[in-house]
Amino acid sequence: MRMFKKWVTAVLGTAVLTGGSLLAVPGAASADPQEAVGHETRPGQPYRNNPEPDRDWLGSYLVNGQQVWCVQFALTAPDSGEEYQPGDELKTKWGTAIPEDTAADISYLLLRYGNTQSPDEAAALAHLLHSWTAAPRSQADLDPDNDFTRIAYDADAHLAKLPESAKAKVESFKAEAGENRGPWEAELTAPEGEQTIGQAAEWTLTVQRTDGKGIGGVPVQLSPTDVEIEGVGDDGAVTTPEDGSPLKLQVTPTGPNPKITGKLSAPADRPYVRQAVNQPDTTQRVVSTGGEQELSVEAETTAVTAPGVVKVGKTDSESQAGIAGVSLRVTAADGSPAVRQDGTPLVGEDGQPAVVVTGDDGTAEIADLRTPQEIKIVEVKPAPGYEEAFDEANPPSVTGTVEGGRTLELSLVNKPNTPTVPIRIPAGDPTPESGVPAGLLGLAGLTAVTVIGGTGFALRRRIGARKQ
Repeated sequence: MRMFKKWVTAVLGTAVLTGGSLLAVPGAASADPQEAVGHETRPGQPYRNNPEPDRDWLGSYLVNGQQVWCVQFALTAPDSGEEYQPGDELKTKWGTAIPEDTAADISYLLLRYGNTQSPDEAAALAHLLHSWTAAPRSQADLDPDNDFTRIAYDADAHLAKLPESAKAKVESFKAEAGENRGPWEAELTAPEGEQTIGQAAEWTLTVQRTDGKGIGGVPVQLSPTDVEIEGVGDDGAVTTPEDGSPLKLQVTPTGPNPKITGKLSAPADRPYVRQAVNQPDTTQRVVSTGGEQELSVEAETTAVTAPGVVKVGKTDSESQAGIAGVSLRVTAADGSPAVRQDGTPLVGEDGQPAVVVTGDDGTAEIADLRTPQEIKIVEVKPAPGYEEAFDEANPPSVTGTVEGGRTLELSLVNKPNTPTVPIRIPAGDPTPESGVPAGLLGLAGLTAVTVIGGTGFALRRRIGARKQ
């Protein structure tokens, strides 16, 4: 299948999308009607009062600086001073309807080759236009005694006069048009689910013909909103792959509502005619590259910022060591459940805001959080050894905002319980030095303490004993 390598300039012009992009031939003046691109053939097809019997022109014309195509053989060249406007549906020279498939082929070829600068392509297109719109109804229509209004186009004779390279184009054009005629369908598809701002994802653009096969080399003008499209120039133009496969677009959201719209020109069911306003009987009908219809594509989705992570540490206020096994509740700032990246609430099996427990290093991590989001960490109950400073009515808490793609580090400090010193009375074997049992040593020690603590009372007891 012939691909549309030269089509980009023709289709992407603003005028094409409004139904009449016509490409001026470089260096040609628009003041006078001119033959533009094509081949001269000799001798000309004979008919009565032929002003140029020695030649015919198979190609395009330049009118008002625009390239146009004759669709009714043997009429005089268009007057460049006349204004042209889209007219009725294109019919044959005899006023009959063009068969549906042929009309679709004409639309395709005008769209694809209407702005060609190749003489072979232009001659092939002109030859086919004449063949399809001015073919003889009977042999009488080829009689040289007919004037220009009644003479039919002798397709075989004209084809024989063309260069071999142009003849080859005629055959390839017919095959190409038969494969790629309209109607076309175009579709742009966004990825399923939310996208992440700043992270590229794949969108898909397809252009297909009636049998579902993709069409390659089709230019599409894209208009992005809240996205950047990789590989697209300032003009916003992309082209479908030459093999007709879907075009994979790498699209990076830059805002919350990614959207892409696109426009392309596709072959119309039937081409439109550009006809002279003032002298329809003496000026030939011409067509522009208006054998197209505009197709639109659109796709949109939503995007969120990258997820964030909260890392909370629980430490001893005196030693600064991490405290393991501390239960911490994770909530939004107002106490409601925090929100995960996918929009679901972060809750436990009981349906309440989730609780995490610090590990051996005294830290706990909460990942995949929607951002930006204010997160509050509240201590549920103290770890053993830290009960004294814990106020159940006002438990330790800390709040912070987690941002997209970042880790928010928070910390909570616990004061350890006040240490207690136990009273211990030693007991055991006698000491080798004195040979006194340890228990007696303990009593002696206790007596000594008692004596020291109550000296006056002990002396009185001793005096009284002597008197007796």
